[in-house]
Amino acid sequence: MSTPRSRDIVADGLWHNNAGLVQLLGLCPLLAVSATVVNALGLGLATTLTLLASNTTVSLIRRLVRPEIRIPVYVLVIASFVTVIGLVMNAYFHQLYLILGIFIPLIVTNCAILGRAEAFASRHPVGPAALDGLATGAGFTGVLVVLGAGRELLGQGSLLHNAHLLLGDWAKALRVEVIPGYDGFLLALLPPGAFIGLGLLLAAKNTIDARLARRREAAAAAPATNAGARA
Repeated sequence: MSTPRSRDIVADGLWHNNAGLVQLLGLCPLLAVSATVVNALGLGLATTLTLLASNTTVSLIRRLVRPEIRIPVYVLVIASFVTVIGLVMNAYFHQLYLILGIFIPLIVTNCAILGRAEAFASRHPVGPAALDGLATGAGFTGVLVVLGAGRELLGQGSLLHNAHLLLGDWAKALRVEVIPGYDGFLLALLPPGAFIGLGLLLAAKNTIDARLARRREAAAAAPATNAGARA
C-alpha cells in the first residue's frame, strides 16, 4: 500500500476526515467535558498523546502481530498508554484529572484511536503513522477547544476559566472576563447545549465544504469555457 503524502495526512486529520466532525467518533467525552476551554484542552491533549504513542507502537509491531489477535493487541497497547497518561495527570494535574473523571480511562474505548491503529498505523511505516496520530489528535482537540470556548463564553461570559489547573498557578491571570457582569446562559453548560454547539459546528463545516466545492467546480469549468470561446 502506498503511503499518503504528509500534507494529505495532516489535511485529513485536521479537516477532511476529522474525528469529531466527519467520523463522528469520540462524541461521548467530546460532549461531556467541553464545558470550558481548559477541560476540553486537557482531554484533547491526553487523547492526542494516546493517538501519537499508540499509532507509533502499532506501526512498529505491525509485522510481528498475527492478524487474528491484532485487535486485542491494539486495545492492550492503547490501554497501557492511557493508564500511563492517567497516572501522570493524577500526579501533576490532580484537580483537572478529578474534573475529567471517568473520561480519561474511557479514552481506551474511543473508536477514533482504535480506528486509526487498524486503518492506518498497522499498514504504514512509523513516520506517517505518528504524523497521522498527531494530526488526528490535533483535529479532535481543535473541535473540543472550539466547542468548549463557545460553551464557556455563552455559559459564563469568560474564557480560560481554571487555566491554572492545566498550566500552573501563574495561569490564573489568563482568565478573560469577556462579558463583565454576565449572569450566564445555563443551557450552554448542560448536555443539550453541547449537542446544539456540535450541530452548529457540523453545519459550519458542511457550509464551508460546499462553498469550496463550488469554487473548485467553477475553477475547473473556467478553462473549458475559455477554450470554447476561443474556438
